[in-house]
Amino acid sequence: MTIKDSLIKKMKERTARIAILGMGYVGLPLAVVFADAGFDVTGVDPDSRKIEALNRKTSYIPDVSTETVARLVEAGRLKATTDFSVLKEMDAVSICVPTPLRQTGDPDMSFIMSATEELAKYMHKGVVVVLESTTYPGTTRELLLPKLGEEKGLRVGNDWFLAFSPERVDPGRQDFTTLNTPKVVGGVTEACAEVAEAWYGGAIQHIHLVSSAEAAELAKLLENTFRMINIGLVNELAIMCERLGVDVWEVIDAAATKPFGFMKFTPGPGLGGHCIPIDPLYLSWKMKAFQYNARFIELASEINTNMPRYVVTRILEGLNKRGKALKGAKTLVLGVAYKPDIDDIRESPALDVIGLLQGKGADVSYHDPYIPSLRTHAGLEMRSIPDLMAGVRAADLVVIITNHRTYDYKAILDDARFIFDSRNALGKIGKNNPKVERL
Repeated sequence: MTIKDSLIKKMKERTARIAILGMGYVGLPLAVVFADAGFDVTGVDPDSRKIEALNRKTSYIPDVSTETVARLVEAGRLKATTDFSVLKEMDAVSICVPTPLRQTGDPDMSFIMSATEELAKYMHKGVVVVLESTTYPGTTRELLLPKLGEEKGLRVGNDWFLAFSPERVDPGRQDFTTLNTPKVVGGVTEACAEVAEAWYGGAIQHIHLVSSAEAAELAKLLENTFRMINIGLVNELAIMCERLGVDVWEVIDAAATKPFGFMKFTPGPGLGGHCIPIDPLYLSWKMKAFQYNARFIELASEINTNMPRYVVTRILEGLNKRGKALKGAKTLVLGVAYKPDIDDIRESPALDVIGLLQGKGADVSYHDPYIPSLRTHAGLEMRSIPDLMAGVRAADLVVIITNHRTYDYKAILDDARFIFDSRNALGKIGKNNPKVERL
C-alpha cells in the first residue's frame, strides 16, 4: 500500500491524528468539526491563555459553545497544547494563523512562516498539510513546499501531501458554519488533492476540488474582493445621493426589488473584520510583481478607507446645523464591533471614527454590549459605559456605528438629542426625523 493510500485509509476510518495550528476564530471551529466527526484532534497555539481555557473545557469564541468544548475534551477527542513537538505524531496538520497587512501595505507572512518553521522541525513521511490562512496566490507552493518538503528531502505527492483550503468563517453566522459551508480544496499535486479531499470530506459536508493550490488561493481572494468592491460602490453611491439630495437607502431598497441581476449591498462607516478590508490588497500587492495595477481593488479600497472621514464630516455638518460645535461635544458611539452581534473589533471602522472625533476635540465615550474595553489607534484605553440610556441622555451626539440587534432603537431615539445613523439602524422611525442624520 502506498503512503497516499495508507493515509486516505486512515482518513476514512477516522484513525488519523490531526493537529490544528492556530486556535482562533478559524482554528477552534475547525478543530471542533473534526473532533465531532470522530477524529483525534490536538490544537496547537503559542498563546497559553487559549490552551489553558480549552484544557479547562472552556470556549473563548462565541461561535463555539463551552458545552461543546467540554463534551469533546471529556471524550478525549480534543486536546490543546503549546508544545509543537506533538506534530511529529500527526497524520494531518491544518495551519490557521492570521495574515495581516503591514503598515506599508504589503502582506505580513510572519505568522505563516513561524508556524511553517515549527512544523518543519517535525516533518515526516505520511503527513498531509493544509494551509487555510488567506494569502496571495503562490504562497502554498512558494513558501510552504520548499520549507516542509524540499529542504527535508521529502517528495510532495509521494512522501507527504500539501494543499490549500481557504477558511470561510463568518463570525456570528448560524445558517452557514464550518460544517456546512462548501470547502474549496486545491492540491499542489493531484495526489495531494486526493488526500486533502479524503481528510476534509470526513468532517465537512461539501468539498469542491479545484485544479491547483493557486486556484484555491485566488478563489478566496475573489470572494472577498467581490464584497469589497460592491461595498465600495454603494459607499460611493451614498456620497453621491447626499450631494443629489436623494435617500440612498430608498434607492437601494428599490433596486433590490429586482429578482435577478442585482445583489443588495449597503453602505456604512467603513470596512471591518480580518478579511474584506485586507484580503483584496494581497492580490493587488501580488499583481505589482507582474507590472499590473489592480484598479478596481485600489479604487474600492480608497473609497472604503475614506468613509470614516466622510462620516465625521457629515457629523460636523449635522452639529453645525444644530448650532453645536464638535469640539467639546459629548459624543456617544454605539457599537464598536466590526459587524453586528459579535465581539470582534478587528479593523473596525469605529476605531477610525473615534480617533477622528477625538482629534477634532470631541469628548468621546462608547457603548457596546460585546466589547467591554478597547484600545484606540492612539493607544488610549476606553471602557464601554455601564448605563446605556444615561449615556444617551447625557450626549450631545449619538453615533450609530454598529447596528447590534440588542439595542432598543426606539428608546434611544426618544432620549437622544441628535443621532448620526451610519447603518440605517433606526429604519423608518429615523427617516425624516429632525433629530436624525443618516448616511
